Amino acid sequence: GAGADNDLYINQAIVFIEDAIQYRSINHRVDSKSLWLYRWYYSRTCQWILSLTITVILALAFIEEPSSLTITSDVRYRLPAWNPPCGLTESVELLCFLVFVVDVSVKSYLIGWKEFWKNKWLMAYILTLIVSLADWIVSLSFFCKESVRIRRILRPFFLLQNSSMMKKTLKSINSTLPEMASVVLLLAVHLSLFTMFAMLLFARTKDNQQDKEWVVYFRNLPDSLTSLLVLLTTANNPDVMIPAYSKNRAYSIFFILFTVLGNLFLMNLLTAIIYNQFRGYLLKSVQSSLLRRRLGIRAAFEVLSSLKETPASAQQSCVSVGALLQVLQKAEMDSRCKQAIMRSLKMCSCDQLSAAQFQKLFEELDKDAIKQHPPSPEYQSHFMQKVQFAFGHPYFGYLGNVVALANIISICVVLVMDADKQPSERDDFFLGAINCFFILYYLLEMLLKILAMGLKRYLSYPSNRFDGLLTVILLILEIATFAVYGFPHPGWRPEFMGLLSLWDMVRLVNMLIVFRFLRIIPNMKFMALVVTTLLDLVKNLRAFAGILVVVFYAFAITGIMLFKGAVQTFFIFNFLIQAPFSIKKVVVLYFKENKVISWCSAQAELIYCLLYLLSVHLICRWAKIYFVAWWLISSVIWVNLFVALLLENFLHKWDRRCQRESLSDIEYQRTVELMFRDVLEEPTEEELMEKLHQHPHLHLCR
Repeated sequence: GAGADNDLYINQAIVFIEDAIQYRSINHRVDSKSLWLYRWYYSRTCQWILSLTITVILALAFIEEPSSLTITSDVRYRLPAWNPPCGLTESVELLCFLVFVVDVSVKSYLIGWKEFWKNKWLMAYILTLIVSLADWIVSLSFFCKESVRIRRILRPFFLLQNSSMMKKTLKSINSTLPEMASVVLLLAVHLSLFTMFAMLLFARTKDNQQDKEWVVYFRNLPDSLTSLLVLLTTANNPDVMIPAYSKNRAYSIFFILFTVLGNLFLMNLLTAIIYNQFRGYLLKSVQSSLLRRRLGIRAAFEVLSSLKETPASAQQSCVSVGALLQVLQKAEMDSRCKQAIMRSLKMCSCDQLSAAQFQKLFEELDKDAIKQHPPSPEYQSHFMQKVQFAFGHPYFGYLGNVVALANIISICVVLVMDADKQPSERDDFFLGAINCFFILYYLLEMLLKILAMGLKRYLSYPSNRFDGLLTVILLILEIATFAVYGFPHPGWRPEFMGLLSLWDMVRLVNMLIVFRFLRIIPNMKFMALVVTTLLDLVKNLRAFAGILVVVFYAFAITGIMLFKGAVQTFFIFNFLIQAPFSIKKVVVLYFKENKVISWCSAQAELIYCLLYLLSVHLICRWAKIYFVAWWLISSVIWVNLFVALLLENFLHKWDRRCQRESLSDIEYQRTVELMFRDVLEEPTEEELMEKLHQHPHLHLCR
């Protein structure tokens, strides 16, 4: 009946608007049961369960063999780690796999069979699950004794596929790779040429005493290439040049030229290319997100215009205000946007909305989130008004900053004076007394600000919340110190009592006071701009942090499998290097007799022989590929991507800093999409309608 159709149209509109808010694709089933399943799947509870499952399966690596549940990582001092019995972590894994199976099944059903074959991520999801389950079965069949577990390397994929922004970021990175490859190739040529020069400059001579550069760094082609590659990262600078420089100062020209060309020119050129290309690809990705939002809003308009209550005499499609209000009441959206749209509807004098009016209402979603602070209390007393003016004035905040600076200086003076003293010689009276004075001032300052601004306005500022929280913690620590150790007095050095010693309590208080000094940041405009840029990156660029977690996790698991047991070998040779000369001599002579090495003298070069054995003969040279790949992905590519986004965010804020009011009463909160809002192009009417008519499950009347 007409009522059932109207309910379906309302539910479709609700889902399309929620898709637009979250930048989701609208290409999914739109029948009543599918819409209910769709909203259930994207509900907070369901998504929280999925996120928890991903967290659990990633965290299993910390307790699986080799377990990381030890206080220290030093194998010489740590106790044997707890290794779970076979079947415990595997049972948790199976539960996680079952959740993922449900997840991929629901996703596949909702988009339909036709769209499923176009979705490479879903197909990769299913393949990952199949391989993981097969590897899980193999583990149980070997009673958890197998050394290689492929499914552990595949676990980060579950995090990757669950975030649309991470997928877009990865796609943008993949599109940027061809441009980066040209600079990486130039970097490889640079390394190769200087490797040839190095092997010619530091060739072996008849004098073994002068061949330390050749012995340690440039003995052969792989070692020479590795030494210069490490120099490109500055990790072995200046160690790599010291033997040659000791022999002849002119050799420094070679290393200077290599460093200037590689680090100053080529690496910075790579940063510039990544910034230019990646920003363009990310802009395209954000442009597609804008198209999804506009498409979702237009789809909601089209289905609402099909309601039976719409006037048949209307020359163009329109939507009744009542129908839109009904949709807004049921849709999950930010309360600020919902209230703003409802206010606009109440101010509208018409009963029907055209497509342009409908779209304009939802432009509220694209605006910056503005947080206005509550007003200050209005006092009737003339005296209270003067108090409010005095302690609400910015100069009172500046006075607090000066006092905090004086506190920091006093702590530094005491620490410098007591740096070389034994704990038994240290007198904590002076530091305890000044800390007590400053903490009382901080408490008084906080109370006076609350009196002047009101509690709600005081707490609406992040800097005040930060300041007030630390003040309360400092006050509690001071009270606890006095309760356990009494009030400060000359020779105040009581013995250890309670959970912490007096010195530990004082140190904790001092660390919090130093941390509290960050309150000055909002008062320095340029520093505040830098900090807000960093905070925006932390809040809005979670996708990039997620991909970084994926890279770290995959390389960590791969490293565990490749280098299991290599740490013990390292400590054996570390012991040999520190051992007496006689033991070193016996070891070297043994390897010479067995023709492992033949070039060492038994006197001067024992240390180099041992290092050579450690780095060349006992560890596979192919391991260098692992570390070079790690350096390229994490340091070269990913750090440069982060620098590019940091520059983009900072320049955007810098360009707009004069166009807005001061941050005293209004705070603007931006997302990645809003960061590029000024340069995005609006999709045309024809483009939107063409996309809607291509919808695999929605059949419009016109």
